[in-house]
Amino acid sequence: MEDREQPKLEAVQLVCARDDRTLFDGLQFTLGPREIAQVEGPNGSGKTTLLRIICGLTLPDAGEVRWCGRNILDIRFEYFCAVAYIGHAHAVKAELTPIENLQMTRALGNARLSVDLVEALDRVGLWGYEHVPCRTLSAGQRRRVALARLLVADARLWVLDEPFTALDRTGRRDIEAMLIDHSAAGGMAILTTHHVVELGECTVTRIHLNG
Repeated sequence: MEDREQPKLEAVQLVCARDDRTLFDGLQFTLGPREIAQVEGPNGSGKTTLLRIICGLTLPDAGEVRWCGRNILDIRFEYFCAVAYIGHAHAVKAELTPIENLQMTRALGNARLSVDLVEALDRVGLWGYEHVPCRTLSAGQRRRVALARLLVADARLWVLDEPFTALDRTGRRDIEAMLIDHSAAGGMAILTTHHVVELGECTVTRIHLNG
């Protein structure tokens, strides 16, 4: 990852209410290079909603998200280029092969052209499946295709909603290794997960939502 201006993500007094229920009020945190934040809380506490707010896909009821000190709504293009988001819906095109899905990611821009797509698929345990239609893959394998996009996108901030869903133990270890490497290279990540995550020496901040 290239040495660029050191970014910073800030959540400033975020408020979110759904169905007359306040999910979080006055939520604040900061995330910098080489840091990972894990959002915790019971079902319905607003974890997915918070990640969508961080991505600029959902507006908070109050407060703002800042990137490099500026409201993300004022720098949408710059911010969206810096973010890679993997949500519950993996957005893998079923009729395309894994390598075609990665080629599409690359074609959309802001990609790391130096990354070998076959090696990226091998990194997530899909060696030998490069040219198989994704509709024939298992749920866990399609999840791996989605996560391989992280290796192709040139994004400083990874936003991951339950990235370990449908993955076996080996798959979880592969993704943990990707997070460790991303952090070591100066990246940052915010994720939700019900799994115990082993991230070595990474700096991990826990954000707890009570719901």
